[in-house]
Amino acid sequence: MSVARHVRLFGTQLKLSMVVAMQYRWDFIVDGVMSVFWTVTALIPLYLVFQERPVIAGWRYGEALVVVGWFTLLDAVLKGAINPSLTTVIEHIRSGTLDFVLLKPADAQFLVSTARFAPWRALGFVAAGAVFAYAFRELGEGPSPGALATSAAMLAAGVTVLYSLWIIVVAVAFRAVRIDNLRYLFEAIFDAARWPASVFKGVVSFLFTFIIPLALMTTYPAEALLGRLSPERFVGSLVGAAVFAILARVIWLRSIATYTSASS
Repeated sequence: MSVARHVRLFGTQLKLSMVVAMQYRWDFIVDGVMSVFWTVTALIPLYLVFQERPVIAGWRYGEALVVVGWFTLLDAVLKGAINPSLTTVIEHIRSGTLDFVLLKPADAQFLVSTARFAPWRALGFVAAGAVFAYAFRELGEGPSPGALATSAAMLAAGVTVLYSLWIIVVAVAFRAVRIDNLRYLFEAIFDAARWPASVFKGVVSFLFTFIIPLALMTTYPAEALLGRLSPERFVGSLVGAAVFAILARVIWLRSIATYTSASS
């Protein structure tokens, strides 16, 4: 299927989600306001901690705010684009209605990944922008053009890893239908990404760098925006994102091959 057709399908799915969301306008407004509220409350622990110590694990307050900005941005992507669609596919697997998706003349992974969006979560992007602005005001200088370009590449890598991890979690539903606890565990672990990776030590640091690479999602992009990400980490992050994407694709295809449809 051509790239242009994928783009048209994506646009159609997004429009349908907008129409559904606008049918419940108060939910649209309330959820949007709440997403901004939670962003503000997330800054409070950071502020209190840095009131006691000006530098923590090599990070100043303004620099740590950049990490929170990336966390807020990716959290909006997770809850606005990834969670809704891939939660829907879990329901399809439970009910056996995934047949209707597999029979369509398009890639099944693409269809389930764009099946549903939560448009009000777009306010999370606004909140992330406000956090970035606050952070660089604290630092007294803005990012350079090179840092912006590098951080854009890191954003793509971070979203790829986040999406790939979710695909792997969803694939578990093909064998263990009830995965709600696993989904909530993943979201709870992702919440730790609001802190710089150097805060974590020992086994936890290894886990959040190589197994569930939270560092790649928020800390490394923050370092890129601050202009201090090493070339080795930059290249390693891009390679790691590609590996996760390939792994997720292989797991998805194997899971589809084991799927028992409603007609079986």
